[in-house]
Amino acid sequence: MSQNIAKKKHPAVWVPTLYFSEGLPFVATATVSVLMYKSFRLSDAQIAFFTTLIMWPWTLKPLWSPLLEMFKTKKHFVVATQFIGGVAFGLLALSLQLDDFFQYSLAMFVIIAFNSATHDIAADGVYINTLSSKEQAQYVGWQGAFYNIAKILSQGALVYVAGKLELVIGVAEAWMIVMGLFGGILILLALYHIKMLPTGGASTSVKNVKEAFGTFWEVLRTFFQKKNIYWGIAFIILYRSAEGQLTKIVPLFLRAAREDGGLGLLTSEIGIAYGIFGAAAFVLGSIAGGYFVAKRGLKSSIFILCIIFNIPDAVYTYLAFATPESFVTICSAIVLEWFGYGFGFVGVTLFMMQQIAPGKYKMAHYAFATALMNLGFMLPSMLSGYLSDWLGYQKFFVWVMIATIPSFLVAWFVPFNKVENE
Repeated sequence: MSQNIAKKKHPAVWVPTLYFSEGLPFVATATVSVLMYKSFRLSDAQIAFFTTLIMWPWTLKPLWSPLLEMFKTKKHFVVATQFIGGVAFGLLALSLQLDDFFQYSLAMFVIIAFNSATHDIAADGVYINTLSSKEQAQYVGWQGAFYNIAKILSQGALVYVAGKLELVIGVAEAWMIVMGLFGGILILLALYHIKMLPTGGASTSVKNVKEAFGTFWEVLRTFFQKKNIYWGIAFIILYRSAEGQLTKIVPLFLRAAREDGGLGLLTSEIGIAYGIFGAAAFVLGSIAGGYFVAKRGLKSSIFILCIIFNIPDAVYTYLAFATPESFVTICSAIVLEWFGYGFGFVGVTLFMMQQIAPGKYKMAHYAFATALMNLGFMLPSMLSGYLSDWLGYQKFFVWVMIATIPSFLVAWFVPFNKVENE
């Protein structure tokens, strides 16, 4: 009876919090860690390489996704990983006081990344299995919006708090408090989802590890048998490849001193500009993009989405050459880029849901798709610090604009399969 009631919960009471909880540890690992290590005065190349290296679990997650079919429901995995993530952030906070904090904190970020990647598999499984194709399109904007409200909190409000506390109590102590807050929020979300989250479907007939990996090979085989799958893989890898180079460097560029080619912002100012105004623009862009696609259809929208996704990246080239001192000008440029980022990101999300995931293994195939997308994002991101150090910020951002060309080509030529509404 309780499961039936849970299944009837309106998506509005669980989709926002589910994707907020998905975004929180990802943003902390991918972006907030960059600013934290910058405050500890590590080099840009070192920061970009290691904070991308710890992102591998989001690419490798299909390897253990079949194991999630063995036990309980997808809801159980969501709640359990939220609790574990909360504890892991607490341990990360404590590690920042140690002499070898860099090694220990990286190790904790790896644990958080594996745990969060597992959470994402189960969370996406709840979304895909609970909602129809029409509902998926209706709520994809809200999914992306609340994922990025997590960005507003993470790299906005919490980074602002860290920046202010750095000046009062010191760098290590400031980031201990912030990482502890990440942990506390995840535990509160776990408690909420015990009551409000639908089950997302019970475990399948997979009963042991041998059957799980047998299922894995079946999932892999059927994934590569999908119609136009190689076009689909090219699309999800290349669509974000330029963004992958940009993401790690932008906060470092904003933080770097003006004599080094940066904008010389304080950590707290980055929290406002990049984390609050930028992420809020992403939320608005995500919602607008979702309604735009719902009205026009994905096929007729995809190239427009690609244009809006990539062209605003040029604002960082402008900022690197003009180095404006006006905080309003900097914030305006960031808002423009992030609105386009949110609007266009809807395209790759819906493409994976509607063109890649459909079939017997929706959750696993969507996990494969997101893993490949992260691979296309992660590999250029790992090298971006070295490239930025070599070229300098101005030439680097010019190069990023050139690197958007493959995404335009694949968005123009990618074929579409017929989508069946459920």
